[in-house]
Amino acid sequence: MTRAFDAIVVGAGQAGPALAGRLTAAGQSVAVIERKHLGGTCVNTGCMPTKALVASAKAAQVARRAADYGVVLTGPVGIDMPKVRARAHKVTMDARRGLEAWIGGMKGCELIRGQARFTGPHELDVDGERLTAPRIFLNVGGRAVIPDMPGVHDVPTLNNTSILELEAVPRHLVVVGGSYIGLEFAQMYRRFGAEVTVLEKGPRLIGREDPEVSDAVREILEGEGIAVRTNAACFRFAAHADGVEVGVDCTAGAPSVVGSHILLAVGRRPNTDDLGLDAAGVAADARGFIQVDDQLRTNVEGIWALGDCNGRGAFTHTSWNDYEIVAANLLDNDPRRVSDRIETYALFVDPPLGRCGLTETAARAAGHQVRVGRRPMTRVGRAVEKGETHGFMKVVVDAKTDRILGAAILGVEGDEAIHAILDVMSAKQPYTTLQRTVHIHPTVSELIPTVLGELA
Repeated sequence: MTRAFDAIVVGAGQAGPALAGRLTAAGQSVAVIERKHLGGTCVNTGCMPTKALVASAKAAQVARRAADYGVVLTGPVGIDMPKVRARAHKVTMDARRGLEAWIGGMKGCELIRGQARFTGPHELDVDGERLTAPRIFLNVGGRAVIPDMPGVHDVPTLNNTSILELEAVPRHLVVVGGSYIGLEFAQMYRRFGAEVTVLEKGPRLIGREDPEVSDAVREILEGEGIAVRTNAACFRFAAHADGVEVGVDCTAGAPSVVGSHILLAVGRRPNTDDLGLDAAGVAADARGFIQVDDQLRTNVEGIWALGDCNGRGAFTHTSWNDYEIVAANLLDNDPRRVSDRIETYALFVDPPLGRCGLTETAARAAGHQVRVGRRPMTRVGRAVEKGETHGFMKVVVDAKTDRILGAAILGVEGDEAIHAILDVMSAKQPYTTLQRTVHIHPTVSELIPTVLGELA
């Protein structure tokens, strides 16, 4: 028996339920297929639980610094890791239940649990049941990569999902990968009390950023007692009496590190290998990312790909924007495009890094003549008053057009303040529009016009 719908959404991550809501509101019948948990990466293993853990780690750090603010606490700061984990788990479960209620309340929408596989361009098999629709939207997300390194499959390791289940603080957490996910967990568990070592094969942390940003983040982490080993290569893993020995080939330091726990944070891959894309004729690249055009259409008429699986963004906010683009084109006669959005993201260490647009390095490589404004957070009143003066603000402007090309704010509230710059970039206004805007004092954002007034 085959069941027909107007549309099928495969995957209930950030984009899927919202798109189902728009389609059902337009009178269409929609099937939402989900093989595991509603909410995708963000709700279950990404943003929500990890930022809940970051908040707990921040609270511990503030408590340790209480005396700096004239606050007297008696005794050492302790960590109740089961309670920390339970708090993060509650955040996830509350969001998951909210999604279930939302989808369940959509008239014309049916939630189907199971594994979807194409049997044709507009037909899917879900655990033996056949579903068809003229429009199919793939929102299947991604998962952590397990690199093929010697011995890695012979020892216990953690990824960004399994580490969330820890109910005890590791004695020594070794993080393989010095990028965004790895660094957030590194600082978090250091603040929970673990010894932490970060191993990065490249010459510096978060290699896509300007060197001064990478250096500043490293300084912040090392200042909290995190050991950082860059230029690490030839990783190898072996069992050890104290946990796992990770062999590295570095320019300096011991040839191996022994950790009680190993976190692999070396990238992610799309969940497309079991979708049966070949049966539908949907094109994917060598890494499994579904190929899409500027409006997220695949090469097969009537099939779209949204979110992490299309390789056009690996963030919750880009997945949501994918939904907006598809809905605008299909339902609003509004030709929105992926290429219209400005790249923006954050690294949620403490203090956070807020980023938008091009780095200075990328801008120069693209042939722009640039002017750059900088200000250390030691000269930002809000940061001084809060006693959190690590980091700096940096804005890159095109010298010919006066348009802002990109910015980085590494510092307290940098993940929020960056939006003032992003909005002006999106509006395609010259930097002088923001420079002449009066901001509230005392805030971090109020210093952005000052930085723009000191371009060199």
